[in-house]
Amino acid sequence: MGTRGAYDVRLAGQGPVDQGPGRSRVRRVTIYSVAQACGVSSSTVSRAFSRPDLVNESVRQRILTTAAEMGYRPNRSARATATGRTGMIGLVVPDITNPFLPLLVRAVQRAAGLADWSVLLVDAEGDPTAESQLITQLQGQVDGLILASPRAHPVALREAIRDLPCVLINREIAGLASVICDNSAALASIGDHLLEMGHHRVALVGGPADSWVAAQRATTVRGWASRAGVILDDLGPFEASFDGGRAAGAALLTTDATAVFAFDDVMACGVLAELARRGVTVPGERSVVGCDDVLMARMVTPSLTTVTAPTDQLGSAAVDLLDRTIDEPRAGPENRTLPGTPALRESSGPPATP
Repeated sequence: MGTRGAYDVRLAGQGPVDQGPGRSRVRRVTIYSVAQACGVSSSTVSRAFSRPDLVNESVRQRILTTAAEMGYRPNRSARATATGRTGMIGLVVPDITNPFLPLLVRAVQRAAGLADWSVLLVDAEGDPTAESQLITQLQGQVDGLILASPRAHPVALREAIRDLPCVLINREIAGLASVICDNSAALASIGDHLLEMGHHRVALVGGPADSWVAAQRATTVRGWASRAGVILDDLGPFEASFDGGRAAGAALLTTDATAVFAFDDVMACGVLAELARRGVTVPGERSVVGCDDVLMARMVTPSLTTVTAPTDQLGSAAVDLLDRTIDEPRAGPENRTLPGTPALRESSGPPATP
């Protein structure tokens, strides 16, 4: 198709392979096989996939785990033929080069596979204005959408989505289902940790001006600083990139802040690089805090104090919500919140003694 930045990452899955004489043969795993293995009825297995709210959570998890191990996939293609559906969901990401997003894509892909959805990945390539156009192009090709941290204007998104079932990840728009990683408690906890170590002036490195997530994180840090009586140097907005972080690192050194909250880990790594280039030690002269806990947060030296996002749960919750929205279009939108957790590492420490 002509959709820019689109990749078909539909999951392939099949049952165990029997080795017959001279060739291999795929043995179909049925709903009855899973039911027998779990010691439940076939109708319970069916509801575990189609109506999970009607099945005890521990039973549902046992069914899903057993089904995955056996290679069972609900026959969504047959249902799609009967209902006119495609059996495919669209996943739109703002910039696939952001290290947080591949983790989220994998989580969505895994959850979608368990529910027998194929996934069409679409990358907006860092262009917020392109998101709504890409969504419009997906109309008629997918049964529903998951939009990960979309940055387009709410009006443009609504016009593009129209009546297509949709779930937002890390973005709230009235009338749409969403799954949010709430970092407020974790960021405040890290802030309290900095305060206990003696930091009384900190900086906030803001992310993109059109980012809902950046606005939420900035509000959290500002609120914490106000409550804690900490002086806050508000810097930015900056581009959510390594180079944006380097620019923020230079700006940081124009202040007397002894610690800095960066919008995300990529920017925090840029701050670390710029401070190192200028001979500023971390955490000796400045403490640096990121957010998301992507792989590079543990790879850099010093390792990055940050907030760990529950990526797997975000992906599975988004697929579950979308599944419900597709099957029950008249139900009102559901919004779920999952907490981030603080990860204290080497980039934060007591401020230097004057």
